Amino acid sequence: MLPRDTFLQGLKPTLHIAHRGGALVAPENTLEAFRLAVEQHRTDMLELDVHLTRDGEVIVAHDDTLERCTDAEGPLAARTLEELRRLDAGYRFSPDAGRTFPFRGRGVRLPTLREVLRAFPSLRINVELKPDVPGAEDVLARLLTEEDALGRVCLGSEQDAIAERLVRVLPDACHFYPRDALAAFILTLKAGEAPPEDARYSVLDMPLYFGEVRLVDDALLKAAAERGKWINVWTVDDPAEMDRLLQEGIGGIMTDRPDLLRQRMDASGKPG
Repeated sequence: MLPRDTFLQGLKPTLHIAHRGGALVAPENTLEAFRLAVEQHRTDMLELDVHLTRDGEVIVAHDDTLERCTDAEGPLAARTLEELRRLDAGYRFSPDAGRTFPFRGRGVRLPTLREVLRAFPSLRINVELKPDVPGAEDVLARLLTEEDALGRVCLGSEQDAIAERLVRVLPDACHFYPRDALAAFILTLKAGEAPPEDARYSVLDMPLYFGEVRLVDDALLKAAAERGKWINVWTVDDPAEMDRLLQEGIGGIMTDRPDLLRQRMDASGKPG
């Protein structure tokens, strides 16, 4: 049986986490972005999203539809893996607000989760299952088991129903809090009460701000530490906020600017 804390074993703040591989420096959720984050920016963890293709393969992508990131349109789930592999996943990426598109026509493709796991066999990965499709959790669980990757992934969904199904099929894996469970933890704490105990989830993947309210504070850090919970905040691209979070000792910083975060971490002299 896999120990529940396998994913968290040996982790020390603050982790450098490339959000979608670094969505502001390379085409998001592609091997090109992931390699850049790992090889140039020394990321500690990749954050990515997965969907099911029409033929039941687990592919890495954030959106339900294709037009924002590729040269195609329409729902991702309507296409087979073979059809999706033909698309240009670097087509829309522009580092300068549409003046240039440096990755167009360079063979950038949507990768499968299996490809990512094999490309980075020792790296920890934060995996969000996107579609609310009954049975998707079983497909994902089978893939992770086949790849012997359960000890290095933390799983979850924004939607509580999906997250609960993932816990059910993989009870011994690391799971991050879904939206409602996360809100319950934070809101009760903000009200001066003890947050509810929930052994299903080990990691709080959470926004740094809710509106104008900064959610990370001493009380949250203390409550999480007392309960053995890890905190990763998203999506932090401002250098001043990076510096502050590093001083606070946050568990991990998810960023679309892994280049900038690496600069700030190296300048701070802190491990990571």
